[in-house]
Amino acid sequence: MTIDYARARELMVEQQVRPWDVLDMAVLDVVGRVPREAFVPEAHRALAYADLELPLGHGATMMKPVVEGRMLQALQLQPGDSVLEVGTGSGYISACLAALAREVVSLELVPELAEAARARLDATGLGTSVRIEVADALRYDAGARQFDAVCVTGAVAEVPARFLQWLRPGGRLFVVRGHAPVMEAVRLAKADTVNAAATESLFETELDYLHGAEPVPQFLF
Repeated sequence: MTIDYARARELMVEQQVRPWDVLDMAVLDVVGRVPREAFVPEAHRALAYADLELPLGHGATMMKPVVEGRMLQALQLQPGDSVLEVGTGSGYISACLAALAREVVSLELVPELAEAARARLDATGLGTSVRIEVADALRYDAGARQFDAVCVTGAVAEVPARFLQWLRPGGRLFVVRGHAPVMEAVRLAKADTVNAAATESLFETELDYLHGAEPVPQFLF
């Protein structure tokens, strides 16, 4: 059976993403044209536009399209922005970020995932402004560099301070935080003058934790 991916993409936008309060036209345009099927492992390609998380191997998963849409909208990206992505995964979000912003630096802990994502971005021609680095985000040193937006594609029990330090004044951070099964997606906006950030709760969801960002086990005596 031949799947009409263009039609499936259109239905994903109209039946999943838009009804979940994704109303930003630039975001809807991007998810409506970036070929998600090109970033899904071949065994699951028929499910590329289903309302499901999809396995990528190495313990990684691809988020549901609705969560991806809300995440992209929350970052409020402008064409001149630079973005740091934590967790490259399939490379799909990297491609979407690149279409909305000027440049993307993407960190991936697993070398095999980074290599596969690079290959997909090159094959689709959507990764010319994406640089993938094999790195542990919880130890990553950006030097003096700061970004307009930070996009975290895995959950954290608590938001690490370094994630906010990567933001320029006025920058936005999207992250899912908390303890499974009830987690909260938030946008943190860095103030123009101080290190403080305003936190806005967006929606409840559940994501796999970034490696090393899981809750500390509680021992009861």
